[in-house]
Order: sequence, then C-alpha cells, then structure tokens
Amino acid sequence: MDIFLLYFELGWQHILDLGGYDHILFVSVLCGIYLLADWQKVVILVTAFTLGHSIALALSVLDIIRVNSDLIEFLIPLSIVITALSNLKSEKRKLKYGMAAFFGLIHGMGFSNYLRSLLGAESDLVVPLLGFNVGLEFGQLIIVLVVLILAQVSMKYFKVSKRDWNMFLSSAIFGIAFIMCLERIGNLL
Repeated sequence: MDIFLLYFELGWQHILDLGGYDHILFVSVLCGIYLLADWQKVVILVTAFTLGHSIALALSVLDIIRVNSDLIEFLIPLSIVITALSNLKSEKRKLKYGMAAFFGLIHGMGFSNYLRSLLGAESDLVVPLLGFNVGLEFGQLIIVLVVLILAQVSMKYFKVSKRDWNMFLSSAIFGIAFIMCLERIGNLL
C-alpha cells in the first residue's frame, strides 16, 4: 500500500476512534454554533485547527519541541471547556481562527507520541506526516458534517431553536470536558 494512503487511513481512523473522544468533542463544540448553511466558515475554522495540529505534530515528531504529556492531557479538555464557554457566552461570538489554530497546537502535541510510535525509523517523514494530517482533516470534516446535519434535523423537524441547540450541545460537551479536566489535574500536582 502507498505510504501516503496508509497514513491517511491511520489519520482518519485515529480521529474517529471513540476511545479518543476528546478530539471528537472539540471538533463538535467548535462547530456547535453554526448551521449547515455556514459549512464554508466551519471548514475554514476546522482547517485553521488542523494547521495548528499539523505544525505541532511536525515539530514534535522532528523532536524540535517536547512538552510534558500530563500538561497536554490537561490542556486538551481545558481547550474544549473554553470553546464551550465561548459558545455559551454569546451565540454571535465566533471563535477566532487564531484561537482554533492555537488549540490545534495543543491537540497536535497530544497526538505526537502516537504518531512518533507509528513512524518508528521512517527516513522520509514528509509523506507520512502529510498523509496523516490529510486523514485527520478528512475525519474532522466527517464530524463537522454529522454535527451540522444533526443541528439541521433538530431545527427543521423537531423545531429546536438555534439557541437551544447551541445550549444543549455546548453544555453537554462542557460537562464532559470539565470532568476530564478534574480527572487530569491531579497528574499535574
């Protein structure tokens, strides 16, 4: 199998793995205030996140940066909590692309050990890194599509208001991520 395709498959499978649901939560809450009609804005927002994610993966795999994994494991759910609070504070307030890219850096560092173990002694890192990151983006776009369709169905067929959809999704994800923060903060002490 072509190396790019192999890592592409690993990327999308990793992002959609329910065992690593923190990433699914983040992408879901990231697009929680948008509607299906806003899909282009959401794609740009998720791509900004992916760029940050890709930069962190590359720097980490190349051993240019190393960050305490316990700190990263705490910062990942904290980024979800902050995004959910941003959604709850104001439906009109959109998360900035720079913030999405910054959170991508944090999440990318969380994946770095996994990817480093996959790459092993690969001599050429460009093709595997590109394949993995394109696979991640593909997986994220699947999550975005599912969330936007759920929002559309909820509003059209169940007459849920946009405000109520945002409150439901952001509050639920906030609660899950807050518990994750509490569970992981002990590892920092």
